[in-house]
Amino acid sequence: MMDWTDRHCRFFHRLLTRRALLYTEMLTTAAILHGDRERLLGFDASEHPVALQLGGSDPAALAECARIGEGFGYDEINLNVGCPSDRVQEGRFGACLMLEPALVGDCVAAMKATVKIPVTVKCRIGVDEQDPEEVLFSFTGTVKAAGSDALIVHARKAWLKGLSPRENREVPPLDYAIVHQLKAKHPDLAIVLNGGIASVEQAQDQLGNLDGVMMGRAAYQEPWRLLAVDALLFGEQPAFATPKEAALALTPYIEREMAKGARLNSITRHVLGLFRAVPGARAFRRHLSVEAVKPGASAQVLVDALALIVDTPGDIAA
Repeated sequence: MMDWTDRHCRFFHRLLTRRALLYTEMLTTAAILHGDRERLLGFDASEHPVALQLGGSDPAALAECARIGEGFGYDEINLNVGCPSDRVQEGRFGACLMLEPALVGDCVAAMKATVKIPVTVKCRIGVDEQDPEEVLFSFTGTVKAAGSDALIVHARKAWLKGLSPRENREVPPLDYAIVHQLKAKHPDLAIVLNGGIASVEQAQDQLGNLDGVMMGRAAYQEPWRLLAVDALLFGEQPAFATPKEAALALTPYIEREMAKGARLNSITRHVLGLFRAVPGARAFRRHLSVEAVKPGASAQVLVDALALIVDTPGDIAA
């Protein structure tokens, strides 16, 4: 979710669900150690609970970044061992680290020794010609022994050569069963399922013996789905009854962030998928896409775009 789940996105998603654990986009250790930390790591207090996802393979650098993240107030540090992009492979992190489980264990142990908050790992069921029946269970044992508090499993292989990152999200077949088997073998380790989950209802169906389900692109591309999280999974009423109400609640944040120098479209780009099959949805998207990039654009652009949505029960169509 690099370049997607930035702090503006997370603030907006928190309006839709009070209870879901939010994750940052993957940030590399080099970026954190040498970049603008406030810009990269700063977040609104309302985002809690929120986890910082790191990309890296040097135990000392990861430990230092985990320490920095804890200092910023994050609730969890997550190590990405699942991203298959060429850029990530060149940096020796992401999915290629599934070929080096001992190193991943060292990274987890170094972070655990440095911070008091949970340290977790996100992985694939294997890469390239690896046999998931062997690799996933062995890998899990290694990170568990190193102290990982949870394992988030994208239930697909990653093919490091021959498939693009997008194809790696769609072409390798999903194997949810192996993730459930993994939990049965490690009942004392929190196991979270990821990959191909398109709705909160589907997530609910998959929970079973698992400790959680992670939604990525579906949550971003159709954020209205998040309004169902609190009611279906936690038995609580959502903060807002409709997507339109949640979006209107974003306007004070927009005004505050723009006063600090943020561009309007850097925030409103995250709400483009808020309506589907609703009269006015296309006009809503068009208005935001055209007007939010103009000089002098303000929060009123979002208010005007929302006025183009024709109110219907629930403001969405399944």
